[in-house]
Amino acid sequence: MKKTIKEDWKFEIKVIRDGGCRMGFEEGDTFSCMYECPSGFCPKTMSVLHSLCEAARSGGDYRLLGGSAKDTIDFTCADGVIKFRLHAIHLDD
Repeated sequence: MKKTIKEDWKFEIKVIRDGGCRMGFEEGDTFSCMYECPSGFCPKTMSVLHSLCEAARSGGDYRLLGGSAKDTIDFTCADGVIKFRLHAIHLDD
């Protein structure tokens, strides 16, 4: 595989509240990715994560969606039992 686009965003995802999750996520679990799906992340919640990542890539501000900062937002999983914190990091050229 040969990637042709240089990614300029990195995303860090942390579990900040756990619950009865079939994936077994626990508070403190972390994931990171650029454009690809994070290894071991919930496939049901991936659509939510992808939408939030695209918002950052297009210059969005998470505060407009209820985030605590321009680059940080908390969101729940598709089943509503796990709470994640997403941090978007723009990589300098």
